[in-house]
Amino acid sequence: MGFFPNLDSSDPLYYPSGVVQFFLDHHTPDRILPDIRAGHVYLFEADSAIVGTGTIRENEIARVFVLPEYQGRGYGSLIMQQLEELIFRTHGTAKLDSSLPAFGMYLKRGYKPRAWRTMVTPGGQVLCYHEMEKENL
Repeated sequence: MGFFPNLDSSDPLYYPSGVVQFFLDHHTPDRILPDIRAGHVYLFEADSAIVGTGTIRENEIARVFVLPEYQGRGYGSLIMQQLEELIFRTHGTAKLDSSLPAFGMYLKRGYKPRAWRTMVTPGGQVLCYHEMEKENL
């Protein structure tokens, strides 16, 4: 699980346990490996240590994670900035799906909500999120 070992202890503040389990099941190595092989996953280093990761598919940002011991130090913002710069080289907008805890951060970064989505997880609980978009100004 690497970059999100604390997911099951922190997200229940926002999501029920079945939704947290859906996140954990969705971010398994088997699901991430195809993006790694396709060159869509980026690792970010600081002081010779990997501190986080992010995935880009076309103009969509996905799976941005910062290791717990590096959280709260601005690495998430740096990762987002670098991912956006990569996208804006070839696209006019960057898109992402925002979890409830990250929504405020994305608003501050200039993302605008485009759609409110809900999804019923295999356990029958509802996952709520925003589809968001940021224009390259």
